Amino acid sequence: MIKAPKRQAEAGWPEYMAQRQSAAYTALAKRYYSHPLLPADTPISDVPMVAMDLETTGLDPKRHGIVSVGLVPFTLNRIYLNQCQYWVVRPRRPLVSKSVTFHHVTHSDIAQAPDIDEILDELLEVLAGKIVVVHYRHIERPFLDYAIKQRRKEGIIFPVIDTMSLEARIHRQSMLARFRRWIGRPPASIRLFDSRKRYGLPLYQGHNALVDALATAELLQAQIAHQYSPETPLSVLWS
Repeated sequence: MIKAPKRQAEAGWPEYMAQRQSAAYTALAKRYYSHPLLPADTPISDVPMVAMDLETTGLDPKRHGIVSVGLVPFTLNRIYLNQCQYWVVRPRRPLVSKSVTFHHVTHSDIAQAPDIDEILDELLEVLAGKIVVVHYRHIERPFLDYAIKQRRKEGIIFPVIDTMSLEARIHRQSMLARFRRWIGRPPASIRLFDSRKRYGLPLYQGHNALVDALATAELLQAQIAHQYSPETPLSVLWS
């Protein structure tokens, strides 16, 4: 079994993706990995991206399911609203009231919704050849990988730019952040709403997959403008 690169080897993503391309055995995986990944030293200004958000019934991909998917293609300078896509999908496990309250996708919404298997080809076509941007990679990447593996027998792993991780570098892992904790100050919130607020971005209603994907795309643009630069290479940003 091919394993994803460890965090300390993030610059090895192109090699990992090339290895997956040669080893892929399902049609979906072969098509996805046939799109080469950009080199690790590519400036972020030259990178086509797609922000992705999944709303789920919980936090464990083996026990919970995806109920909606939002995709927003963008670059550092432009968000392609005319190319945004949004799906409500029917999870294999029943909805619970707590998750409905959280993401507002109801039983009636999913009653006639497709299983995610019906949109996988279209979804992966949008992601292929682009860098995926998420806010908290421990939801989107494992949930999508597990859903694909359950339906097509071979999962898909790819690098992401995680806007939450970028905020954590500044507000949780920096020397100043560590000093603030040492003197008893509470850590800064790195949730999507609070992160956007720090950059003066507009207030959006959260927990809609398409709105949160748009919010994530805008947040990355602000992070690059304020904390990095258009010349920042992918190897500095992806996880």
